[in-house]
Amino acid sequence: MLLPVLFLTTEMSRRVVRQSKFRHVFGQAVRNDQCYDDIRVSRVTWDSSFCAVNPKFVAIIIDASGGGAFLILPLNKTGRIDKAYPTVCGHTGPVLDIDWCPHNDHVIASGSEDCTVMVWQIPENGLDAALSEPVVVLEGHSKRVGIVSWHPTARNVLLSAGCDNQVVIWNVGTGEAMISLDDMHPDVIFSVSWSRNGSLLCTACKDKKVRIIDPRKKKIVTDKAHEGARPMRAIFLADGNIFTTGFSRMSERQLALWKSDNMDEPICVQEMDSSNGVLLPFYDPDTSIVYLCGKGDSSIRYFEITDEAPFVHYLNTFSTKEPQRGMGYMPKRGLDVNKCEIARFYKLHERKCEPIIMTVPRKSDLFQDDLYPDTAGPDPALEAEEWFAGKNGGPILISLKDGYVSTKNRDLKVVKTNILESKPATKAESIPTIQKHASPQSTVVSKMEDKLEEVLREFKSLRDRVILQDRRIARLEDQVSKVAM
Repeated sequence: MLLPVLFLTTEMSRRVVRQSKFRHVFGQAVRNDQCYDDIRVSRVTWDSSFCAVNPKFVAIIIDASGGGAFLILPLNKTGRIDKAYPTVCGHTGPVLDIDWCPHNDHVIASGSEDCTVMVWQIPENGLDAALSEPVVVLEGHSKRVGIVSWHPTARNVLLSAGCDNQVVIWNVGTGEAMISLDDMHPDVIFSVSWSRNGSLLCTACKDKKVRIIDPRKKKIVTDKAHEGARPMRAIFLADGNIFTTGFSRMSERQLALWKSDNMDEPICVQEMDSSNGVLLPFYDPDTSIVYLCGKGDSSIRYFEITDEAPFVHYLNTFSTKEPQRGMGYMPKRGLDVNKCEIARFYKLHERKCEPIIMTVPRKSDLFQDDLYPDTAGPDPALEAEEWFAGKNGGPILISLKDGYVSTKNRDLKVVKTNILESKPATKAESIPTIQKHASPQSTVVSKMEDKLEEVLREFKSLRDRVILQDRRIARLEDQVSKVAM
């Protein structure tokens, strides 16, 4: 009788242990000499990740006197960072959020307490001098800008959200605010997430509601998520479901999964612990793994999301001694596929940035195609104008079989559409046809005209900058007078 019982128990235990290729994922911090040391990480009390990473650079928001600044370091520039290392320092108030453009590894956007969004072009090998001139300044918020996020599939489309409770979507190529969602949120916006193809937005607000918004039609679906008053986060998953982190009424941290077409009841809710740090979710659509990094925690928990109950499966926890001030998350194309690396985090301490590598243990040296399905590449599916006109496009996928090799990125060009600048352009276009029959003297004249045109363009851009500064000063004076009253 003993043999059948033994057989039955082994069969039951097989059923209990869920089969998953990510069950043994483990995290590992790199050696000290591969960290970025002696960095004054920002002390601003804002629940941002303070760090953004791509396959070429790591960007870190730092403490800066007389305004806001952030560091841009090439990935291989590890070790101690000199105090005099050049920064990006154009903001007049502390920087609150940064985000790398997914379609150009040399373009980064920043949002600040000075109510502006700035977009920067970083030189090929990083900074050799302080960068204070952005490619474009986007002004439209009346209070500090705490969230910036690029569109996942359309070129030059950038979203910003501020403490004025409005979401603005910009065409960076023209420097214009195309969509303003200013009457949908009655309170501070905690997080904004694009859907996989960028057709919808998902926001978490201080009024404890999650909103699913079609930004071009300005349609909205809203429902209550977590009961607690502390900040929550909401992100879109690849299948269109919503994953949220927040707090219960008893201030316990929770995670939850929701169907986007029915937010009345969550698919599942899990209680975590009673810590008070906000849980920042990082999602990998290729493996369906969500990594949760709590601000002030010293651990990263990770979960696999599947179609079978309980839907959100706990995998493991990576722990260290030091609490994290912020966290950067590397896109899939920046990982080392030869080492079965499925995620890499850049953990911010008080004075340093420490890379943490998540690996699936495999014996074979061959490319593991089950770990690396085709992933989102750097090419945009749409131009900004197509997206604003109502077109959608999913990400253009690339294979990581031979590793990702970055191509040379083209410079970000901003074309300001105003009448003054469009008039001389017609004259410039007509010059080549005249030159066909021109004498050497007329060639000299045309060169002088070109030079004059260039000077006029510079003069106009300076004048525009002066006007913007005047407006900013007037706004600040108005705020000071209100405080004085």
